[in-house]
This record gives sequence, C-alpha cells and structure tokens, in this order.
Amino acid sequence: MARILLIEDSPTETAVMTQLLERNGHQVIASASAEDGIAICRREKPDLVLMDVILPGMNGFQATRTLTRDAETAHIPILIVSTKGQDTDRVWGLRQGAKDYITKPPRESDLVARINALIGH
Repeated sequence: MARILLIEDSPTETAVMTQLLERNGHQVIASASAEDGIAICRREKPDLVLMDVILPGMNGFQATRTLTRDAETAHIPILIVSTKGQDTDRVWGLRQGAKDYITKPPRESDLVARINALIGH
C-alpha cells in the first residue's frame, strides 16, 4: 500500500481515480490545484504523486518541475496522468522531472502496474 497524492481539478476524475486507487490498496490524498498540491506534498511526503497537467493557475508541468527541483520532495516519483496525449507533451513532462506519463483515461491494470513499478512493489 502506498500513500498517493492525486493532484486533479475535476471532482469526477478525482472520485474515479480515488476509487480505483483505494480498490488496489492505496491511500489517497487529493488536491484540486498545483499550488495546494505542492504544499501538501511538502507536508505529507507521499510515496507517489499522480499529476494532472491542465490545472487552474500553475499547470502540472510547472508543479512537476517545482517538486522535482525541491530537495524536500525531489525523491518522490511523479506520474503524470493527462488528456494531453501528444509525444511532445510526454517528452516535456518527463523533461520536467516526471518518472512516467500516461494518458487519460488510463486502463486500471496499466495504471496500477506503473504505480507499482515506481514505488518498488
């Protein structure tokens, strides 16, 4: 079981992802904005961050860069989960420090496998 920070501004998407993650034995902390998510990440030190890209205010790419360049949170893997499915989006997300990138809606088995790979299970 991992503690996962979900940074997602859609209440529907948050509910769906939370159910999926909890069904697979994970604990979920949710945030609706990048700025709030960064503060929660620094405070809670989750095992993994699931990051949306399209967020109000700061976007997910900027938040990923902020977290991966902060000594307090740089060790926490970030998996971007976004509707932005272009190769350029994926490459840019990984260049910002994300460890993986998956497009929405992810297949449950694929998402769980990627999470397990990132948290070492």
